[in-house]
Amino acid sequence: MIILEETLISDDLRDVRFCCDLKQCKGACCVEGDAGAPLEEEEISLLEDYIEIIKLFMVPNGIMEVEITGVFDYDAEGKYVTPLVNGNECCFVYMEDDVARCAIEKAFQEKKIPFPKPISCHLYPVRISEVGGKDAINYHKWSICNKAIENGMKFNLPLYRFVEDALIRKYGRLWYNKLVNL
Repeated sequence: MIILEETLISDDLRDVRFCCDLKQCKGACCVEGDAGAPLEEEEISLLEDYIEIIKLFMVPNGIMEVEITGVFDYDAEGKYVTPLVNGNECCFVYMEDDVARCAIEKAFQEKKIPFPKPISCHLYPVRISEVGGKDAINYHKWSICNKAIENGMKFNLPLYRFVEDALIRKYGRLWYNKLVNL
């Protein structure tokens, strides 16, 4: 365990090698699981502000779910998450070349909205929880990512490097530079 400012960082961020291979996993992390992606309160406001633009990239079932549920739902612990369509894929999923993609990210790439996707999605497979008032930053090991582990070992890419942009987005460049130099 590494302690950096107000964060507790699992050694897995340094020790695990990881690099997504969407051709292999087909974006399964956006489709499988028992709840949607965790959302921060500020992200809900952004999604509400930009939902009409994001809908341009969504599939009909996702749009219908948002119209019924709204842009967020609650998980079993009462925390904010993205809604699921029929208890399966995230409502923001659309398919492209047989790979699950994110309509929020697509709207960002098209320069229609000012944010790339929820930070929890950007960070995945890293998850943040709160422990004693500090952010605990951990690796979420899931069998659907086995090919990403193989790929990461092939390229010798540490997990903290794979999620570099997301960690900088969440904690800032200075924090990330300190992490790299630990």
